[in-house]
Amino acid sequence: MASAPKVRKVVVMGSRGVGKSSLIIQFVNEFYTESYYPTIENTYHKILKYKGQEYDCEVFDTAGQDEFTLLNARYAVGVQGYVLVYSVNERASFDMTKIVRDKILTFFGTDWVPMVLVGNKSDLHGQREVSAEEGQELAKSWRCPAVETSAKNNENI
Repeated sequence: MASAPKVRKVVVMGSRGVGKSSLIIQFVNEFYTESYYPTIENTYHKILKYKGQEYDCEVFDTAGQDEFTLLNARYAVGVQGYVLVYSVNERASFDMTKIVRDKILTFFGTDWVPMVLVGNKSDLHGQREVSAEEGQELAKSWRCPAVETSAKNNENI
């Protein structure tokens, strides 16, 4: 008898318009849309298999954060990790990931939580404001992985 999938909760956070929803929809449904509708909050599920174990990944799609956004306890209790997203063509969104991370760490009263730093919209070559190296350096200082993605082109999702 197969065991029930283990639930793993992941919260995706970042500034408005960086492509959080597009990344999640591409990951869960393998679909991309050019339309932009600001997210209030959504939850998505995807069953993954890793080392023979099934996992029900519960992915929380959050509204865009700014420096005044408070961390909701819903995005902390029982959460196994965070995906902090910025747009490679928007320096302010990169800087916002630092503020969001600080809020998460302050909430937990610790200096580390599991997270991944994601630079989205890597397909916008001529509009880049944040280098891949900057993302890697920041992630290294946070002791977390970093990846650049393109939800539009389904790259590194």
